[in-house]
Amino acid sequence: MDLKRAGSQASTKGPPDYFTGAVRIDPLFTAPDPARAVGAHVTFEPGARTAWHTHPLGQMLVVTSGLGWVQRWGGAVEEIRPGDVVWFAPGEKHWHGATSTTGMTHLAVQERLDGKTADWMEPVSEEQYRAGSRGA
Repeated sequence: MDLKRAGSQASTKGPPDYFTGAVRIDPLFTAPDPARAVGAHVTFEPGARTAWHTHPLGQMLVVTSGLGWVQRWGGAVEEIRPGDVVWFAPGEKHWHGATSTTGMTHLAVQERLDGKTADWMEPVSEEQYRAGSRGA
């Protein structure tokens, strides 16, 4: 058994290569091998979001507070609220973050494949991001 006490792991800032705006990542768990699960609470301030990215084995988001937006490549920007659960299939290009006026926190769970949980790509453009305020 491995018990991680709340507050025992340091928060980190979302790296600017992968995030736009103020993002705080609070690690929750990294399962030991042979398990592959990794989880974190991720908090986005208004206007903050990820870059476009994929996950080799998919990703599940559980929104815990605030109001956010998600988008898969080629799809519409969707609004997400507390209690919503979002699944991105393996290799599905997407982004997620807060709306322009409201912060958002979600639990993110994904699995490692060959030690990697994500493949990061280009930032979400202002035009792509602003589409959320027009259509979500």
